[in-house]
Amino acid sequence: MKRDESPLLPLSRFTEAKQLGARITQLRQGLRLRQAEVAARAGLSRGTAILIEKGDPGRTLTQILRYVHVLAPEVTLQALLAGDVPALIALHARKLPQRIRSASKAELRELDF
Repeated sequence: MKRDESPLLPLSRFTEAKQLGARITQLRQGLRLRQAEVAARAGLSRGTAILIEKGDPGRTLTQILRYVHVLAPEVTLQALLAGDVPALIALHARKLPQRIRSASKAELRELDF
């Protein structure tokens, strides 16, 4: 039987769990991997993967570490939380607006001033 320990957890820890889940999601998306594929490789159900990526504080540390290890074995939780992971940086760069056309010479001169 599962025990609900959420009343014992301060609100700030719930926020941290959500942030960790969001970073894990971003890492997976940055690597362009499907959630079901990562879950299967980690030996977890897709439902557990969904809860990990939502930041459910009821997931065990082992489940989270297995999931992250399958995504990127060399990435530490510290680096993941800091955003110092190339896949996260690449994902952020892909989401930046792209120029539709090249800047004209006049526009380039304006930028130099």
